[in-house]
Amino acid sequence: MAHGSETPSAWVQRWGHLIPAGGAVLDVACGHGRHMRWLAQRGHAVTGIDRSPEAIAAVAPLGRAIQADIENGPWPLDGQTFDAVVVTNYLWRPLIAQLVASVAPGGVLIYETFAEGNETVGKPARPDFLLRPGELLQATADLATVAFEEGYCDHPPRFLQRIVAVRKPGTSPAEPARFQLDATE
Repeated sequence: MAHGSETPSAWVQRWGHLIPAGGAVLDVACGHGRHMRWLAQRGHAVTGIDRSPEAIAAVAPLGRAIQADIENGPWPLDGQTFDAVVVTNYLWRPLIAQLVASVAPGGVLIYETFAEGNETVGKPARPDFLLRPGELLQATADLATVAFEEGYCDHPPRFLQRIVAVRKPGTSPAEPARFQLDATE
């Protein structure tokens, strides 16, 4: 299977309906673009960021492609916000607050990565790359949590933590924001 043609994360697919129609999406550590491709096919303007020149060359036809070392250099999208920020299989704690700040009003953060316990079944195994219990809930406290899961999946074996959280739009208290839990309802 070619890089980028892998199936998008089931978590991203499940919650992708919360991204505003035609909304701008940032895919962090996008790799070869499995999520960018899936989101672009659904009419979203996609931006991918990755440090690999090969990955950026692969995703360039899909939308905006930015090669940057976001762990050792400045955040290249300072002040920009997106209707969705998607992060899978990536954790760099000093960047989490910036990712949360990159979610526009009415936008959504869809985040899924490895958690403590993963060191017992495979890689990553270093604590620097494994979320602590409830860590995404704490990091997204300024957003409204729509869904959160933390636990073990066995195909392939891994411990995960994942969250879907929205930045509420400026709605009136009389009309609360509504975030559909199931795209089929």
